[in-house]
Amino acid sequence: MARIDVIGCDAGAPNTMAAPQRQLLNGCDCLLAPQRLLKQLEPRAGTQEIHSMDPLEAALAWLSQRHRQGKHCVVLTSGDPLWFGLGRALLQRFPPEDLVFYPAATSMQQLFARLKRPWQDAVWASLHGRDADNLVARLRRHPSALVVLTDPGQGGLADVAAVLRSTQMVSCYDLWLAERLGHPTERLRQVQPDALPTDVDPLNLVVLLRRPGPRVAPLPWFGLDDGAWRQHEDHPGLMTKREVRVLLLAELNLPPCGVLWDLGAGVGSVGLEAMRLRPRLEVHAVERRVGAVPLIRGNAFTVGCDPQRLHVHGSSALAVLHKLPDPDRVLIGGGGDRQALVEQAAARLKPGGRIVLPLATLEAFASVQRQLRDAGLEVHSLQAQISRGCPVGGHTRLQPLNPVLIVSGRSPHQDPATN
Repeated sequence: MARIDVIGCDAGAPNTMAAPQRQLLNGCDCLLAPQRLLKQLEPRAGTQEIHSMDPLEAALAWLSQRHRQGKHCVVLTSGDPLWFGLGRALLQRFPPEDLVFYPAATSMQQLFARLKRPWQDAVWASLHGRDADNLVARLRRHPSALVVLTDPGQGGLADVAAVLRSTQMVSCYDLWLAERLGHPTERLRQVQPDALPTDVDPLNLVVLLRRPGPRVAPLPWFGLDDGAWRQHEDHPGLMTKREVRVLLLAELNLPPCGVLWDLGAGVGSVGLEAMRLRPRLEVHAVERRVGAVPLIRGNAFTVGCDPQRLHVHGSSALAVLHKLPDPDRVLIGGGGDRQALVEQAAARLKPGGRIVLPLATLEAFASVQRQLRDAGLEVHSLQAQISRGCPVGGHTRLQPLNPVLIVSGRSPHQDPATN
């Protein structure tokens, strides 16, 4: 059976490919390529069958039929077909022995050529069809250069800037935007995370370059010390303690994106840590205490949360719930309206959603369990008895914190966090 030659080329100048690849292109029976490359090619021989790559499934079916007929086919694509390119889809459809790959420079290689910077120490993260978690994980290793492959439909420049803020690394990295690399209209510019341009071409790459100098110790990924949070001056210490915060975040099992209600938010610590873990999460923090709105917003700025995804409501939760979008996750703190809040939250909870409550008394524990079960939710309960080590005369004793009872109710439908 005839082979399929898969030729990578310069995205902006497909006619500049090497002579052997040009010979294959000119001598093939069938040519499959994206419309943007077909428009740039020199006029083709009239005997060649030419097909656009859009839509992809129809194009691959056309290619498969021509291949079975024994025709010599060429697939033209930009860059390296086996690096986030068409190569994977072709290997899933055709036997490897029928495919021959001819890579060109990847967009990542072109980017560092424009920056005039060696890139053997660079790492990359992709947002193509993914959330920003892999970007956060790579950034926490403090690479000297981190390239982000953006996806206009999933995540782009704004998401990268949000991750920089949430990880407290804005001062550690320069943010560069590369658009339409290889095209006559290509553009490379440094941008500011807090003043992003609005004229961004969808064909873009983002790169973070670490600034010289000593590394600034970033905040932990989660479980920030209690001292990291500004607190109400009239009630210092009245906040969710670090260890309990970690347990609540685990029970919430946060989805990559969606809506979190943080009702009785206090200083905002749990909801804001949720935003740092999931930068695409939309958080509605509700706290009636006087001064709560500027306090929570100030804490959000301190820990680097995206202000556009944070909505702070300075009122009682019952007064504002009707204005909020239906939640994927609900955290209900202290307050006298617990029964009504659980009822409304359960009624509006999205499929697969969760409601989590930290409680202080056995009576509340029993009541909430019963109410969640009556609402048709699967109930999980735990009790946290935490003690912190403290020095006493050269020794260490354990100082207990107040015990906390945690109840969570989960909708029995599919959980978005597992999608």
